[in-house]
Amino acid sequence: MQIKRLFNADSFKGTKGYLDSRKKFEVIRTFAYFAISISLFIAGYVTTKTKVNLLTIVAVLGCLPASKSAVQMIMYLRYRSLSKEALEKITGHAEGLTALYDLVFTSYDKNYSVGHLVIKGNTLVGYTENKKFAEKAFYTHIDQILKKDRITGVSIKIFNDIGKYTERLEQLKELAKDESLTERIICTLKSVSL
Repeated sequence: MQIKRLFNADSFKGTKGYLDSRKKFEVIRTFAYFAISISLFIAGYVTTKTKVNLLTIVAVLGCLPASKSAVQMIMYLRYRSLSKEALEKITGHAEGLTALYDLVFTSYDKNYSVGHLVIKGNTLVGYTENKKFAEKAFYTHIDQILKKDRITGVSIKIFNDIGKYTERLEQLKELAKDESLTERIICTLKSVSL
């Protein structure tokens, strides 16, 4: 069951520890792909005593998916999951709220790592451990993405102070919001993140 979940990343994207587990999977997959290509090349060379053989062609073609996997591995190696200390502080305050974890939003200019994100109605709040997080650029990027999916009027705020973030989570619990947008926002956010 766990292996099946690793092959379908979208099934557990947004869960606790997603980035760390995906990182391990990408490293293993990349080394396996390159090992297959190398072993095919060696097998062809040993059996024919020359590099000019059919297995060399197959080995070279096998480098294409291996290289693609290497690029994905490098992308995942750049980021890490939400720290355990932050997770412990947030967990009690996020009970009863719809939350996503370990999201890296990609754009043409920059990538934005958000460790924890809560969606309630048309309010989206998140926490990042990155002290140099480009808030305004992130707000603009996510707002444009949501508008493309015909979701408007969403309030977005990302915190890098865990105390202020947990206070905001407690305030969100008290708000009575229409939850009809929540699932659509979650699908959109998952589609634009690693």
